[in-house]
Amino acid sequence: MATAGPVCGPISSYSRVQILHLVQTRADRTISELCEATGLHANTVREHLQRLIDGGYVIAQVEHRTTRGRPRTLYSAATGTPGASSPVARDKAKAAALRGDILRRVVPAAASDLGTAADNQLDALIEHLEESGFEPVVDDERLTVELTPCPHAAAQPQHRPVLCQVHLSLMQGVLAEAGGPLTAECVRGHQAECTVQLADSRGGVHGMA
Repeated sequence: MATAGPVCGPISSYSRVQILHLVQTRADRTISELCEATGLHANTVREHLQRLIDGGYVIAQVEHRTTRGRPRTLYSAATGTPGASSPVARDKAKAAALRGDILRRVVPAAASDLGTAADNQLDALIEHLEESGFEPVVDDERLTVELTPCPHAAAQPQHRPVLCQVHLSLMQGVLAEAGGPLTAECVRGHQAECTVQLADSRGGVHGMA
């Protein structure tokens, strides 16, 4: 039986997962809020946030103040939607699409029946998953992404619901940033088995039992 590889990228540290979860559940978080919620030192929170910003998963904006005082920096999740888009994530999506388009020109059979926009979304999603330590297997007919064995299987059981929710939100952001008809609907998992269910806005969810 295959064993899960190491978790990499933004979800390799559970402290970073906690911070991601907080900014995903509410935008415009401050350093002090994140410190209070996680129990981490401010310098540690800043280091995690910088890694998340560099990865294209968090955006930072300076607070607009109408009163005197130094404006704070506010942190939100990069969701790929207007006002919450990361330049890093945009560049990643464009680069993934370019590589995917080159592959499909060389190997036409690599193209799905979903169309160029959806293929480009899958390009970005696959590269994100590989960067995070997964070995994704995409079924473009059932619109599923198999992530078995899941690297999170070794995580503490009480952490897995947050890990799954954070990663689902990350995948939703990657697909939105790439632009196209596909969305990530849910993650279905049991122990080391994990499947992401996608949906096509042109035709609903595919492959659900």
